[in-house]
Parts: sequence; structure tokens; C-alpha cells
Amino acid sequence: MTEPHLLGASEIREIAGRLGIRPTKHWGQNFVIDANTVRKIVRLAEVGPEDCVVEVGPGLGSLTLALLGAAAHVTAVEVDPALAAELPLTVQAQAPAYADRLTLVTADAMTVTWLPDPQPTALVANLPYNVSVPVVLSFLERFPTLERSLVMVQLEVAERLAASPGSKVYGVPSVKAGWYADVRLADRVGRNVFWPAPNVDSGLVSLVRRPQPVTTARREDVFACIDAAFAQRRKTLRAALSGWAGSAPTAETYLRAADIDPQTRGERLRIEDFARIAEAKQQLT
Repeated sequence: MTEPHLLGASEIREIAGRLGIRPTKHWGQNFVIDANTVRKIVRLAEVGPEDCVVEVGPGLGSLTLALLGAAAHVTAVEVDPALAAELPLTVQAQAPAYADRLTLVTADAMTVTWLPDPQPTALVANLPYNVSVPVVLSFLERFPTLERSLVMVQLEVAERLAASPGSKVYGVPSVKAGWYADVRLADRVGRNVFWPAPNVDSGLVSLVRRPQPVTTARREDVFACIDAAFAQRRKTLRAALSGWAGSAPTAETYLRAADIDPQTRGERLRIEDFARIAEAKQQLT
């Protein structure tokens, strides 16, 4: 089959105008109007004919159409009822040969805990800036079939997700994403490929699933340790973890048991280090 017809700026505006839709800040809507950008996203996501893709926030369908042409199946999760109702009509009009590859789920991605079969092997999405990190982390947690993800987010968020220990922007998103995947900044995207154009550039983040750290600590306990460590970045771990541990001396006991210098700061630690600290607390409590 030939490539689906991809939407351009005039078509995006025509569909939105016909529906009486204006992009809303509440749902973080910025629609991609450049066909070459969606082609690049699909290429960098390495979507192939064996993949079942979940797309969060398909909007008016510009990326959806490109995904349908490359993947075996696309499950689109859309919170806006008007956009959700229109998406199958757009697919039928622009790419009727691919319409049977689409499943639509009208829901808030933040609350989705179940998806209809086929289960997704890839998450590919232009994510609303205001919920991008929670959506990525929740989908990686809830859908273990996801082998890889490529998400477009605000460039600042992309750099945080992909940051390495010791970086100025390394923090909670960086460490938690590392629990699930190897993360890297795959590309940068200018603001003019969107309507309306946001005030910031965007980044494409690649997340490739890897084995979780080997630990007896629960993920929730490790993540609580991470949150505490970065709540006050300038403090040493001995001080920053005092509330989480019960006291600064107790925090030092856990840190030394995990072979971590109590005077270091959270921004120096990898996810495996935080797992060892949480495990030490579990063993010594």
C-alpha cells in the first residue's frame, strides 16, 4: 500500500475550523502541521510492520496517519471528545486502506491502566508539555510490552529526561526514567512545525526498555528515596534523606550500608545507587 496522505497546515486548520476547535492550553494542544516532521518521528521511532503503537494525544491526526502507514496497528488515546470523534473520520477520508489498523480510546492518558489488544510494543507521541513526564513513566510502568518509546516534549523536559548523573539538569525525571529504559535525546524540533507555535522548542526523546535494576526493594520505595534526595538539591544525601529515613544519622547508616558517601548529593547517583539505598533501608529496618 502507498503512504497515507499526510496533513498539511491548511488541512489542519480546515479540520479545526470546521469543528470549531481552537487549541487549548488546558490540554496542552499544539498540533503538528509539517509532514516531514511526522515522517522523521516515525523513522526515529523505528516503527515497523510488526509493531503495535500506542499514540497519546493524536489531536487532529497528523502523526496518526504516518504511524498507520508504518505499523501493524495504532491505538490512539485522546482526551478531547470532539477530537476523538473526528479522528476515525479523518483516517477514513485520508487513508481508507489503513482504517482497520486504528483503535480509538477516549480517555485521559493519566488514568489509563488498560488498553485493548493488541498490546503496544511502542509508544510514539507528541505529548502535551504539562503532563509529559507522568505519562511516559506511567505507560512504562503499566504496559510492560512497550519495548521502546519516542516522545516529543518540551526541549527542557527532553534534556532532563536524557540527562546523565552530574549534569545540572539531572534530576527526578532522569533517574526514574532510568529505572525502565536507556534514554537519549534523539533530535531537536523547532517551534514553527506546530499550530499554534509554542514559545519553546521541542525535543524527541528515545527510551529503549532495559532490565530493571536488580534489587529486593520495591519500585515505589526506590522512587520515594529519589523524590527525597532531589527535594532539596543543594543538601547532601545525609541531610536530604533525613526525613525519608527518620533522621540524619539513620540516613547515614543506610547510605554507608549501600556504599554511598553520605556527603555526596543526589545528582551524582545512578538509579542503581538509589535502589541500593532503598534496599539497605528495607534490610536494616
